[in-house]
Amino acid sequence: MLKFIVKLHPEIAIKSRSVRKRFTKLLENNIKIVLRKLDEKVQVQNNWDNISVVTKLDDAQMRIDFIDGLQRIPGIVQFIEVTETNYENLHDIYEKALDMVGHTVVGKTFCVRCKRQGKHDFTSTDVERYVGGGLNQHVDGASVRLKNPEVTIRLEIKDDKAYVVTHTHHGMAGFPLPTQEDVLSLMSGGFDSGVASYQMIRKGARTHFLFFNLGGAAHEIGVKQACYYIWKQFSSTHKVKFISVDFDPVVAEILENVENSQMGVVLKRMMMRAGSQIAEKMGIQALVTGESLGQVSSQTLANLSVIDRVTETLILRPLIQHDKQEIINIARKIGTAEMAETMPEYCGVISKKPTVKAKIAVVEAEEQKFDFDVLNTVIENARIMDIRDIDVEAKQELKEAESVSDLPADAVVVDIRSPEEEDAAPLEIDGIEVVHLPFFRLATKFADLPQDKDYYLYCTKGVMSQLQALILHENGFANVKVYRP
Repeated sequence: MLKFIVKLHPEIAIKSRSVRKRFTKLLENNIKIVLRKLDEKVQVQNNWDNISVVTKLDDAQMRIDFIDGLQRIPGIVQFIEVTETNYENLHDIYEKALDMVGHTVVGKTFCVRCKRQGKHDFTSTDVERYVGGGLNQHVDGASVRLKNPEVTIRLEIKDDKAYVVTHTHHGMAGFPLPTQEDVLSLMSGGFDSGVASYQMIRKGARTHFLFFNLGGAAHEIGVKQACYYIWKQFSSTHKVKFISVDFDPVVAEILENVENSQMGVVLKRMMMRAGSQIAEKMGIQALVTGESLGQVSSQTLANLSVIDRVTETLILRPLIQHDKQEIINIARKIGTAEMAETMPEYCGVISKKPTVKAKIAVVEAEEQKFDFDVLNTVIENARIMDIRDIDVEAKQELKEAESVSDLPADAVVVDIRSPEEEDAAPLEIDGIEVVHLPFFRLATKFADLPQDKDYYLYCTKGVMSQLQALILHENGFANVKVYRP
């Protein structure tokens, strides 16, 4: 049997009784939704001050899957893995602790910490002293140190049950979904927008995705997969929408009629106009962007102020004070970096000398030259789909780029991982030719390979290889498949 105890986020614990009850009920339901995909009979119990999770499917892989599932549920800041046992007295508690975690303090300094609930003829301090003294006496090289020990043994006593904490795991924190209102996140597929969406999800906001297509079918495929990944990993407990808007006509209108230095700000204002109208139709009150102060010319304080004035819709910027490297680090942590690295930057318009101090009067004068019927048309033609359909669509598109685990003798595997990944874990397959071509060079170098062979793309997780296969198919290369060992 596996048992986990989910600790409440401190910000939930200090809420009023009614709010705390609502938040913990949502968290309980979300845990059930995620974990019942692994075990239909999993027991999830709301105990007011914590949530217990019990499964009888006790094996190594199930433990890993349960830990992974809990770590991806918003609202869980920490959860402990415990072994539950009955006890009769303090010595019984000590013997159980020695058997379960005694090996962790061999040759190390340690202390014992105990939390107790219920009526007992001993105190928490009594437990700590008795168990600590016993371990100190009977474990080789172990010595008690109350301040800054190498190992902390954690026990919890509740009525007639003792819980020995074997592992402590950290979750993604934040609030449960959907304790906040829905938001609409502007997704480009790059580092910033993916991390911004993740940050809103972990704050308990059901996050829908809005994509302004500036790069054709290949760009849309990549962004769809990025959005689907974020939803699947962190918010699959709730349905969301993916909206795609063909923004090429808007860009063309800007390029033709707007003064060069103002084009970037005008483009962002057009996106906010479109986003606001789509959000209003969906009953959503806020937009989310990945903008960070001073990162590019359109993201100066003056320009952001001018951009914001185009709409009364609330615009949230969770990354506003983050440095680029901080954003990239978060992207690597949550698993979106690999996709972001291969996503081309489609700026739409590139000014030679973009303004960094836009004036509202100047921008509005430039916008008078813009034909707003073009904007209205692309908004009317926006395509809205259930995020879950992206997986179905991707599988249909991947029929030509099938995934295989058994390679034919004449196959050529293309290792598209970054040079760093390749160096860390070189790919070698007996009897199979392996070509090393990083994903960021595929677009320019794949055509140089002999085209009378079939190529099987390989990456660590399989996500990047699928995306690159689709892009190569879009460019006319039908001899591409995916290798998934």
